[in-house]
Amino acid sequence: MLVDRRRPVPTELVEQLCELGTWAPNHKRTWPWKFASFTGEGRLRLGEAFVDDMNERDVGDQGKRLKTLTKYTRAPLTLVVGCAAHQSATFHDENRDAVSAAIQNILLGATAAGLASFWSTAPLIDSQRVLELCGFEPSDRILATIYLGWPSASVAAPQRPGPAVRHVEG
Repeated sequence: MLVDRRRPVPTELVEQLCELGTWAPNHKRTWPWKFASFTGEGRLRLGEAFVDDMNERDVGDQGKRLKTLTKYTRAPLTLVVGCAAHQSATFHDENRDAVSAAIQNILLGATAAGLASFWSTAPLIDSQRVLELCGFEPSDRILATIYLGWPSASVAAPQRPGPAVRHVEG
């Protein structure tokens, strides 16, 4: 992602994007999405929290841990998107699906606003230090770390295969 690392993303725009996320379909109205925005030194604190848990749990090699320390500074803002757990296995899965749809809404909204965005998977979806830093519950899960920033150059979209659609009639 090629972004201007010095140009901030306005807080009001982040709030609008998160509100777009809350319009995702949500079965049984559990409202499972959670958001935490990181800018400035907060992005380094996010990386440190992940690495502390990675070290404690022996996840990844030293290279991956060193990369994790600073990778959230690649863009002026990193949005962590969490998902509330549910005691029902079905609702738990539906919550995850609803939050994924919320993330798609955020990405589409970011593009419409002129931002560059990138959905990344966290190194640990259950990092207790990160969950606490975000103000999420210990049972929540991290579904995305979204990098947001103003583009500094255009990047060609990758080729994708066309959809395979089976049409069943009569």
